Amino acid sequence: MTSTLQSVHAAEVERRPGRWLALCVLVLAVLLVAVDATVLGLATPYITEDLDPTGTQLLWIGDVYSFVIAGLLVSMGSLGDRIGRKRILLGGATAFGAVSVLNAYATTPELMVLARALLGVAGATLMPATLALIRNIFHDARERSLAVGIWGATASAGTAVGPIVGGLLLEHFWWGSVFLINLPVMAVLVVVGIRTLPESRNPNPGPWDLISVVLSLVGMIGVVYAVKEAATHGFTWATLASGLLGATALYGFVRRQLTMPTPLLDMRLFRRRGFSGAVLADLLTVLGMSGLVFFLSQFLQLVQGRGPFEAGLAELPAAVGAVAAGLVAGRTARRFSVRAVVTGGLAAVGIALAVLTALDISTGYPMLGAALLVVGVGAGFSFTVTADVILSNVPKDQAGAASAVSETAYELGAALGIALLGSIVTGVYRDFTGPAGTPAAAHESLGAAVEASAHMSPLAADSLLESARSSFVHGLHLASGAGAAVLLAAAAAAWFLLKGQKLEGAGQDG
Repeated sequence: MTSTLQSVHAAEVERRPGRWLALCVLVLAVLLVAVDATVLGLATPYITEDLDPTGTQLLWIGDVYSFVIAGLLVSMGSLGDRIGRKRILLGGATAFGAVSVLNAYATTPELMVLARALLGVAGATLMPATLALIRNIFHDARERSLAVGIWGATASAGTAVGPIVGGLLLEHFWWGSVFLINLPVMAVLVVVGIRTLPESRNPNPGPWDLISVVLSLVGMIGVVYAVKEAATHGFTWATLASGLLGATALYGFVRRQLTMPTPLLDMRLFRRRGFSGAVLADLLTVLGMSGLVFFLSQFLQLVQGRGPFEAGLAELPAAVGAVAAGLVAGRTARRFSVRAVVTGGLAAVGIALAVLTALDISTGYPMLGAALLVVGVGAGFSFTVTADVILSNVPKDQAGAASAVSETAYELGAALGIALLGSIVTGVYRDFTGPAGTPAAAHESLGAAVEASAHMSPLAADSLLESARSSFVHGLHLASGAGAAVLLAAAAAAWFLLKGQKLEGAGQDG
């Protein structure tokens, strides 16, 4: 009798009416992060003009957020499992809004880099907490797949909302205004979240090990920094030392987790082929796409001469495709198979990136828009299904740490993609030959070249811009080709690693 009552109570909890309202609050947090990530690329030409960063500083502004967030995600996800996911989500959202103000009013490149780093600390609390709460709110497998699809679709919608709203702001206000749009979203999230989100945590969490936190942070930042510096400046003793320090710290982190009775991250999760395959697919996908995404806004504005609002609209097909695919990804994976959907999605993105190697200053929008639509659909299918696979492979008590692994792969891929593929673009660009009198600053970034041309004679300015734009586009071709190769390799890896993997509520995949 008691067990029957418990079962009825469990069913009522699973289907309580408030779960969908709680999901609305969670996706606001995702929207907050997605909007912030996309408006940065759109604002880059204006930041370049106002703060005058070097090419290296510009890359740091672009990727230091990912460096810090990648180093802290596992630690923050584990902290949420311990002190409460609702508590860390609302605290992180408040901090995210406050630090956005610092981003908006940064007056030097160094302060902008610091502000982006602090935003990474706040952002590290948000994404793992949202996915972990979804895992604990939605117990029905099919409902959870839909919730994850909505979660992913909102992230994609943020990539559309960010450039459009940011473009409107940039045409009427200064560049710092694009960061202030985080504030109303944060305010609604906190006020509504306090009342609607249920608290959840690991009932037997163990201590939050600060040594593991430090090892994780030092390891991730050390390795990613070494890769970035090696790609930009070649191997130096400082680069090798950073990489060795990072690798040693990560080795120490793994060893410590294996010996602790209650680790920050249960390394045994990686023995599950579905879990590790999904994480690897996420990392390689973002790595292959991020360099292109970071420089696409510059191509649209500084090469093709579009205004910021028009550039934001031009990127809309990718978000529309991702939203549509994310909403049906779970159902599609159950009908066909996990590996077919993920592999097909990754291959589609790879082919679309290969098509973008044909971009030039005169390329019409239909080709670019169609390629971006395919990128969005492929990424929407892949990211949504891999997130569902990761959540399905772990117990609810470890949802925060496991979700953090997924997000770490995403952020690490973004950091490495901007570092490696971004360095390809920057390296090729710097070698352009300008007319006599071209200032050295023009070789740092395309934005600096456009600014320098304003102080030259019309003939010299045209020559400078033609040479700089041609070199930038050539670098973009190489980055797109490299990204395509990475995505096709990821598709092949997913085909083997996700064999037999299934979502809950589906039959066995082939």
